[in-house]
Amino acid sequence: MHVGIKRCRPRDDDTVLWGRYVEHDHLSGAARHRWQLSHHYGQYSAGKLKQNECQGASRCLKRTGTQKFERLYHQHKGISCLLIHINLVVVSTTQTANMRDENMSALTEDQGLQIRPISKYIGAEVTGVDLTQSIDEGTRRALRNALVENIAIVIPDQHFTPQQFAVAAELFGDLMPDQIKSNLVKDLPMVSILSNLEKDSNGKQAKVPKNATWHTDHTNKELPPNFTFLYAVEMPERGGGTSVVNMNAAYEALPAEKRAEIDNMKTANVRISSARLTTANRDVLAEQVEMGDPPVIHPLVRTHPERGTKAIWFHTGKTEHIEGMNASESQEFLANLLEESVKPEFSYTHNWTVGDMLIVDNRSALHKAGSDYDMSQHRMLYRTMVCGDRPY
Repeated sequence: MHVGIKRCRPRDDDTVLWGRYVEHDHLSGAARHRWQLSHHYGQYSAGKLKQNECQGASRCLKRTGTQKFERLYHQHKGISCLLIHINLVVVSTTQTANMRDENMSALTEDQGLQIRPISKYIGAEVTGVDLTQSIDEGTRRALRNALVENIAIVIPDQHFTPQQFAVAAELFGDLMPDQIKSNLVKDLPMVSILSNLEKDSNGKQAKVPKNATWHTDHTNKELPPNFTFLYAVEMPERGGGTSVVNMNAAYEALPAEKRAEIDNMKTANVRISSARLTTANRDVLAEQVEMGDPPVIHPLVRTHPERGTKAIWFHTGKTEHIEGMNASESQEFLANLLEESVKPEFSYTHNWTVGDMLIVDNRSALHKAGSDYDMSQHRMLYRTMVCGDRPY
């Protein structure tokens, strides 16, 4: 079985349809495709399908609802193909949240995976896989698709060494180096250790709890990471969860006037913004001064290259300013934007158990670490990231 994300070519320029399909190659030479489409409505053209390369027919869809085509017959390059049970669903982004249970069962029916959505807008728990063992290509695609669709996934009961953790993350792409070199795993430069007990060169706590705000990782890089991976090694008795929020849903819930205001805004990103100078890790701040890298400009609202959706996207601790504003105005604007856009229904807090792996699609989400725990107890995770593309 092949699982993937496909962008459907529209027949008119005002319609963009995105779909997820499952190809079953074992159905007596026929291919069964289940499409889950979202966003907009209008004319549908299936375009070129992977593997069998059959061409789909064009159909006029209703504005909402489901059209089920029991049989389509095509011929391509002299090869006949029968496509059966094609489900076309044209809905809004909000409505797709209501269909994730059905979608995930279709996605995993032959994979041995179990994918259970955690909340309406974000998160899924994935069981039935041991990532210390090799997995087949279908399972790898299913995991990646589950991550993109659900924005964050939790895979519990893993038993990683740092090296095994890195290998598991590489299933999702090439690993990206962490820019903080002081907390890397020895002889494993792609994996870092996040620990509340880490000290800086002056013997002070390296990670300051008050700095734990909503953010996405490494926005001061030209190509920030697509995905962030966290693995729980040691946890306090209570508290210390990691929260993630669906910033696509947050963006779409804003009034149209607010979306129009922020759509074309740009942020100037540095390793540590001037807003954090008094609380920053002094060693990291010294490195920034020494390197002298210029700010990196990114959009405040980025487009997901696979989903085609927009999401509010920034790191307050790395945003030096928004173009057209000074630093203090920028921080006030971002704080107000978070207050207006981040809603409880769009977020999920993962309360860690040792052995959990949390993966976040940074192109759709912000995340933050909780500081609601006894700081004398150890909170330690491994972290790695997968390389990304330039945001647009």
